[in-house]
Amino acid sequence: MPNARSFEHLFNGRFVIEIDGIAAAAFVACDGLEARVDVVRYADGSDGVTGERKRPGRAHFANLVLRRGLTTNLELWAWFKAVLDGNVQRRNGAIVVLGDNGSPVLRYHFTEGWPCRWKTAPLTTDSPGTLIEELEIAVERIERA
Repeated sequence: MPNARSFEHLFNGRFVIEIDGIAAAAFVACDGLEARVDVVRYADGSDGVTGERKRPGRAHFANLVLRRGLTTNLELWAWFKAVLDGNVQRRNGAIVVLGDNGSPVLRYHFTEGWPCRWKTAPLTTDSPGTLIEELEIAVERIERA
């Protein structure tokens, strides 16, 4: 069975994104799977070598940036438009990485997400192709499962 061993690398081109309450969301790219912890420095008089200690501070999670081919489906736009109108609708979701056989092998859960930016690629006649829309989602937490 493909990807049956824990040391086998996963392919980054097979994934699906699930967002609570959004039915149609076939994305071609996802960026922003990032977490970091602040480093808090403080002086410690008992440490004669450096005189400074480091402790973990607050955790921070990057915004998710999702890209897909623009369609006439308005679900994502309606979610963003609700924020523009002052009605923030927070949603949970997951980025699901698929194995070689198409079954889920890894999940990144996000919580309390809401769209903070929407963008479309430039409209140009000199390089026709798929029109891409981009949705940035502010999230409060990302967990790997």
